Amino acid sequence: MSVDQATVRRVAKLARIKVKEENVERLAGELNSILHWIEQLNEVDVEGIEPMTAVVTVKMKKRKDIVTDGNNPHDVVENAPAAEDDYFLVPKVIE
Repeated sequence: MSVDQATVRRVAKLARIKVKEENVERLAGELNSILHWIEQLNEVDVEGIEPMTAVVTVKMKKRKDIVTDGNNPHDVVENAPAAEDDYFLVPKVIE
């Protein structure tokens, strides 16, 4: 696959990037180099290799999943801008 100057202009327009006319030829060369590198990556044999989400395996820190009743409604609404009887007060948004 090869990128010509017309394609560079079209991609720049779609990306809403202003590209000066003197830079179009250089950008076409850079995009062709990137696409050539991707073609090289496609030649690598990855048969039997598991996909990775990260280079280093990281285990997420998880809290214990304990069900509680909260038992502190006053503390929950303490920092609310408006509360009444341990409930949040919000402005009416539906008429």
